[in-house]
Amino acid sequence: MYDRGMLENKKILITGSNGFIGYHLSSRLLKDVEGIEIIGVDNMNDYYDVRLKQERLNELQALKKNYTFIKGDISDKQFIDELFETNHFDIVVNLAAQAGVRYSLENPDVYIQANVIGFYNILEAVRNHPVEHLIYASSSSVYGGNEKVPFSTDDKVDHPVSLYAATKKTDELLAYTYTHLFGMKTTGLRFFTVYGPKGRPDMAYFSFTNKLLNNEKIRIFNYGKCERDFTYVDDIVEGIIRIMDQGPKEDYNLYNIGNSHPENLMDFVYTLTECLKNNKVLSDDFNVDEHMELVAMQPGDVPVTYSDTAPLMNDYGFKPETPLREGLDRFARWYKEFYKL
Repeated sequence: MYDRGMLENKKILITGSNGFIGYHLSSRLLKDVEGIEIIGVDNMNDYYDVRLKQERLNELQALKKNYTFIKGDISDKQFIDELFETNHFDIVVNLAAQAGVRYSLENPDVYIQANVIGFYNILEAVRNHPVEHLIYASSSSVYGGNEKVPFSTDDKVDHPVSLYAATKKTDELLAYTYTHLFGMKTTGLRFFTVYGPKGRPDMAYFSFTNKLLNNEKIRIFNYGKCERDFTYVDDIVEGIIRIMDQGPKEDYNLYNIGNSHPENLMDFVYTLTECLKNNKVLSDDFNVDEHMELVAMQPGDVPVTYSDTAPLMNDYGFKPETPLREGLDRFARWYKEFYKL
């Protein structure tokens, strides 16, 4: 196991701590790092089944380590100011956000509140209560309709095709400005299509599973001509922890965290189906072809995501490598257990 020694006895704030990535990060740190203290913040909103967030929280609290959960919203400036006034954090990891590309077309207000106002509040708090390092979640969606692949952090990202992407690009710009003006150290992480156990039900692999189990049709966008750089959640977490442990390389930093291996969406569906069959979520004779509907691309979507992770490897000695089949099999096992199938 990679040594986490530099994180021992640190006090960490993790926002979005009961979310998908926040839970996995908190859990790994509490299990692996001696003496670490984590303050977890989450607003426990009902964007998806709150039972999942509660389950994640229960598991973190059951570890009986130095974990404190505080229910709150990062878009509430008074809440964030008081949080920083009463705690001295060594490192802040901002994972709280309103996720989802398509949902941003219907509910723009919540994206501006959570992803822009919320992140601004975090930046202001760090400005007034300095920390060693602010790490925050960006997204591969900032690359918009870029046709040059793989996507590099050196690429221009001036043409976001969804409001969600625009808010994440805004976060990167705000972080740059605050870093430049106030001597902060910030690292933005562009995550690529994260998947795995305890995920979000609105994510493709989870949504497809729910629909197939209910004998419903799944829609395959762009008539199946989509590719996604699926990245297993443990790899995302490992990347974050390496960066937390080794510290920032410059004052302002940006990295991709992705598998660097785009998968065709049709192949992805067939692999997912096989894993669901192997774990007895679906019957052996289930015919997924009868449940697929090929449709046009939706607004806000892009045909391909593909990450260049060379800078992450060069600076931190890490690149994600979990094979898709292995990751989906772990998801299928968790799904069967969680839903008691």
